[in-house]
Amino acid sequence: MKRPRFVAVEGPMGVGKTDLASALARKFRAKAVLENSAENPFLTSFYKDMGAHAFQTQVFFLLSRYRQMREIVQSDLFYRTVVSDYIFAKDRIFAYLNLDDEELALYEKIYPLFESEIMQPDLVIYLQASPERVLERIRKRDRPYERPTTLEYVRELTEAYNRFFFHYTSTPLLVVNANALDFSKDEEAVKDIVKQLEKPFSGTRYYVPPA
Repeated sequence: MKRPRFVAVEGPMGVGKTDLASALARKFRAKAVLENSAENPFLTSFYKDMGAHAFQTQVFFLLSRYRQMREIVQSDLFYRTVVSDYIFAKDRIFAYLNLDDEELALYEKIYPLFESEIMQPDLVIYLQASPERVLERIRKRDRPYERPTTLEYVRELTEAYNRFFFHYTSTPLLVVNANALDFSKDEEAVKDIVKQLEKPFSGTRYYVPPA
C-alpha cells in the first residue's frame, strides 16, 4: 500500500492524539501539524463557565484550525508527508456539543465558508477510550485550564465523537481501541499502528491491540 500522504489522528482530548501523531511523524519523517489548544485565550474561562464562553472559544478554534489546515495546501509542506493531530471537522463536534441553538445557527452560517477550502486527509485514525480512562489522562497531564473538566462532560464528548465516526465516510478510517495504549512510551504500539496503515483497506477498519 502506498503510504498516505496526509494522515490525521482524532479522538477526544486526553486520548493520545498528539503523542501518536508526533510518533508517526518521526517514523515517516513527516511534517507534524499539531493543535496548540493553550493558545486559545478563552479556554480557561470556557472550562469555568461553558455556557458563557462557548461561542468565543469555538470561533477562535475555527479560525485557528482553518489557518493551520490552509498552510498544508498553500505551502510546499503538502509535497511531504503530513501527520496532524486533528481533522477540521472536529470543530463541528464541539460546536454541537457546546453551543446553544442561536449560537449554533450563526456558527452554521460561518463554518461552510471555511470548510470548502480545506484539504481532506488521505486516512484518519480515530482513537477510542472510555470516559473514565480519558479523564484519568486529563488529570495526569494536569493542564491548569482543564482542571474543572468533569466526568459528565467527558462522557458527552466521547459519545459525540462516537456518533460522528459511526457515520463517517469521508476517508478510510482506522478505529483504534486506545484504552490501554500510551503512545508516548510504547514503541511497539506505534509500530503496530504503522503496520495497520501499510495494509490496503477502504471504508472502516477496527484495530484492537493484543493484550
